Amino acid sequence: MVVGWEERRQLVKVANLYYIDGWTQEQIARKVGVSRPIISKLLQKARDYKVVEVYIKDENVHTVDLEQQLERKYGLKDVIVVSTVGLTPEMIKRAVGLAGAYYLSKCLKKKNVKRLGISWGSTLAELVKEYPFERREEMNIVPLVGGMGTKHVEIHANQLAYELAKKMNCTCSYLYAPAIVETKELKDHLVAMKEISFVLEEGKEVDIALIGLGNPYKGSMRALGYLHDNDLKQLRKIGVVGDIGSRFFDKSGVAMEHPLNDKVIALSLEQLKEIREVIGVIEGTHKVESINAALKGNYLDVLITDEQTAIKLLEAK
Repeated sequence: MVVGWEERRQLVKVANLYYIDGWTQEQIARKVGVSRPIISKLLQKARDYKVVEVYIKDENVHTVDLEQQLERKYGLKDVIVVSTVGLTPEMIKRAVGLAGAYYLSKCLKKKNVKRLGISWGSTLAELVKEYPFERREEMNIVPLVGGMGTKHVEIHANQLAYELAKKMNCTCSYLYAPAIVETKELKDHLVAMKEISFVLEEGKEVDIALIGLGNPYKGSMRALGYLHDNDLKQLRKIGVVGDIGSRFFDKSGVAMEHPLNDKVIALSLEQLKEIREVIGVIEGTHKVESINAALKGNYLDVLITDEQTAIKLLEAK
């Protein structure tokens, strides 16, 4: 549509007052002698006819765009993408943890959260380290997966629940059991114990779940001694691509039937889905296939991740 010279001149004048001189729409309306809604329409027209083009000059514009694309692609409630420009891998993990800490703190301020669930992992450990000291005496933090032993204690769910409870000046529960035990019979015996069954029931009732996510072939479960070469071969054979709280799923996000599942002491993936809000704090491009599958399975409501992982997720089928 062709815009006449006089109308174009008016659009330029109004746009200049608004965008360059910083006048309000009300001030411009008084000067031009029209109502404020007309000025609003003229400013919209200036954008429609390319008299005005708006550019955002900030490094965050790229990550915000990635966030919006991921929200649309996976139907997520919220996405936070952390810029990785100039950061080492260790710095990226810490930055994602910091973003997770900030998001959780903001979330808890807005919502009446009494019970917070937490799984395990190195990125969640960074979140706990970065979390500010607050007073939330009314809250209880619940580990969602077992975790005992002497290896990498700092990333176990019990330890993270304890450390986060100290930061929040609140209470926490303890799941006194390993994530994976040797036999199904031992697992059945342990989950029948009152102390363990009580905490697992608590886990089902949390208001928010804070989780990590693993690639079993490149993650911490092997380092912790929970998975051995034979286990990994079996998991690969049946199509496992990831785990949440030591629960395995395939590329479509479907929970996998495997003897290992019968030895896991943790919330099931179906129970995780019942939690009102699940926040995934996940870093690393080696987890892209795992994250993509988890999102297809609708296990997450919120995703906090790094820029390179976000880009790869948008490319994933």
